[in-house]
Amino acid sequence: MRSSSEESNLRQGNRTKAVLPVRVKGTDSSGAVFEELAHTLDVNPAGIRLGSVRRMLNVMDEVTVLYRGRKLQYRVVWVKQMKGTSEFQVGLQAIAQDGEAWGLGSTEQKVHSTLDRAVSHASGVA
Repeated sequence: MRSSSEESNLRQGNRTKAVLPVRVKGTDSSGAVFEELAHTLDVNPAGIRLGSVRRMLNVMDEVTVLYRGRKLQYRVVWVKQMKGTSEFQVGLQAIAQDGEAWGLGSTEQKVHSTLDRAVSHASGVA
């Protein structure tokens, strides 16, 4: 099992805490097809952390997350059973990044364009 510092070293980008209702579809560790409600805990364009997952999933499995009419494809990168419950937290890596799916793209674009302007301005002054 990875330590939290190792997980943060592997993480791409900052996480945004967001509890959003989602529907998760896939195949669980026993091979049964499922579709269930869950919720996000953190999101970023590269991945999400889900809570309230009631199925054991295998690392490297692919799942579909449905949110606001969007179908987003993810790969399971870690699974953690919550103590004293039958629920899991699941770390998912985006197969195709879509920052707009969670409303993150515009914020990141603003930050990058502001940084680009600052760098261009600083270069022109020197």
